[in-house]
Amino acid sequence: MDDQNKNLILATALSFLVILVWFVLFPQPEPAPLTPPPPAATAPGTTLAPTPPAAGAGADLPAGPDAAAAEAGDAPRLAIETPRLEGTISLLGGRIDTLLLKDYHTTLAADSPVVQLLRPVGGKDAQYALFGWAPGGTLGFDDVPGPNTLWQAAEGAALTPGTPLVLTWESPAGLRFVRTIAIDDNYLFTVTEEVTNGGAAPVRLAPWGIVARHGLPGDLQNFFILHEGVVRMADGTLGELDYDKVAELPPVAREGAQAEVTEVAANGWIGFTDKYWMTALVPAPGHPFTAVAKYVAGSDIYQTEIRHPAIDVAPGAAARATTHLFAGAKEWDTIRAYQTGMGFDRFVDAIDWGWFFFLTKPIFSVLHWLHRFVGNMGWSILLLTLVIKAVLFPLAYKSYVSMARMKELQPEMEKIKERVAGDRQKLQQEMIALYRTKKVNPAAGCLPILLQIPIFFSLYKVIFVTIELRHAPWIGWVRDLSAPDPSSLFNLFGLLPWAPPAPGSLLALVFIGALPILLGISMWLQQKLNPAPADPTQAMIFAWMPWVFMFMLGSFASGLVLYWITNNMITFTQQYLIMRSHGHRPDIFGNILAGLRRRRPAAK
Repeated sequence: MDDQNKNLILATALSFLVILVWFVLFPQPEPAPLTPPPPAATAPGTTLAPTPPAAGAGADLPAGPDAAAAEAGDAPRLAIETPRLEGTISLLGGRIDTLLLKDYHTTLAADSPVVQLLRPVGGKDAQYALFGWAPGGTLGFDDVPGPNTLWQAAEGAALTPGTPLVLTWESPAGLRFVRTIAIDDNYLFTVTEEVTNGGAAPVRLAPWGIVARHGLPGDLQNFFILHEGVVRMADGTLGELDYDKVAELPPVAREGAQAEVTEVAANGWIGFTDKYWMTALVPAPGHPFTAVAKYVAGSDIYQTEIRHPAIDVAPGAAARATTHLFAGAKEWDTIRAYQTGMGFDRFVDAIDWGWFFFLTKPIFSVLHWLHRFVGNMGWSILLLTLVIKAVLFPLAYKSYVSMARMKELQPEMEKIKERVAGDRQKLQQEMIALYRTKKVNPAAGCLPILLQIPIFFSLYKVIFVTIELRHAPWIGWVRDLSAPDPSSLFNLFGLLPWAPPAPGSLLALVFIGALPILLGISMWLQQKLNPAPADPTQAMIFAWMPWVFMFMLGSFASGLVLYWITNNMITFTQQYLIMRSHGHRPDIFGNILAGLRRRRPAAK
């Protein structure tokens, strides 16, 4: 076995092993079973730490004047209407609890409904945002607005980008509360809470904001490499808690629930992140606050909170606090604009860039930049592959030249093998001496393939987690680059009048689509640049490798398979031209015919 073939087999086998481990450990995600809503829809509360008794998420708040309205469930609603959002705000608690994302549909079907991000209490997958004030000193829960407060608004009022919504409520203690809700053209609500003290004594109270989620989300991916659950930024430190970790938090007595409390000195945010969507609370940058992640086991409610510092309001004086609510898609352009324009600290890290973030971020940035000019993610992936190959070309060139020079040394290597036949140690010493004399690195051939492994995984992450690839079409039958190739050998790629096998089924793994087949062919062609090894074991490994990869990658995202095909074809071209430049013209057709003859049974 010559050293060049050893290197090729080693590199190919290592790539095969890594992808095999990836395929086994990280199978395609399966949706988690739907969690039924809790039998009692009780809204979360908060406390003015550290003095008042706890009223944790899901706990019953002291009955106020609007408790009957909470039970009736027929409070008036006000419309939310923007170019990208549609929903309603309930005057009960002033909660933002119905929100649809107009730009995104649940599937590619023509009649597919749009994605609904927020849902009111009492239905499946309830998720909503609440705002209010926590009482301090002599104030009680009846004196401040909370989840059961019935707010007042002007008749016919609606929330639009140019028309903020103004809610008012007066408490028995003589406090007047005004809540102003504004929204931009994308996904950002700005909630300004103002209180005016009309009483004769000073009061102490603290504003808060809550995002509550009843049960696990129905579309939970539950995928090992994807973070879903609580995401928090606290003074430059990113914190992530999966839903199961939130449910395992230790009980905190004053919270009345299992909780994690984080004090933020200046900049941060907290909320829930899904694969493509996020609902997060963001205080004004530069202001301290308390971030809380909480789970109430009895009601199966997950909750994130921000608590502003307590405010003392003198008689006749007023105070205010502002909280931003992001509720929408994790579009890179959009959240990056909030990070740079609004000062939301590291907001773009709400996207789960993964372990290889130092590769994932720049890869996506280049892909996104290319998409601005091309307008099609499939062609952008092709161009991205060209960019990556161009960046790696100096290193790859040295590797390919080394491989070509290894081929030139074949006659001398064969002479050494004949001269020292049977003496392995002597053979190794003379081979090393030959490499040093000719300045050839026998391991250089592995490097281009090994470099592709972290790039492959990073691109996999980009395609899997970024919403820009979700439902992104390429050409013809490839309508979603984040999903496997929908075509199938089972119906001859749509020529036969029956449907292809269901994704994830055993038949789908066998009857793969057109792109995986092209992948196998591209790997096979790349092999044919060189004659098959004389050793039967090597020849068998090389013969089977392309087709094994073809079936293994058949269930991967189409965008990733497209990248691999393009990479193979560029590599083929580079190797061919470099071999020609060193006086060796690859006999591709001859190598193909030789392989076919080798498979024929020997004549008797």
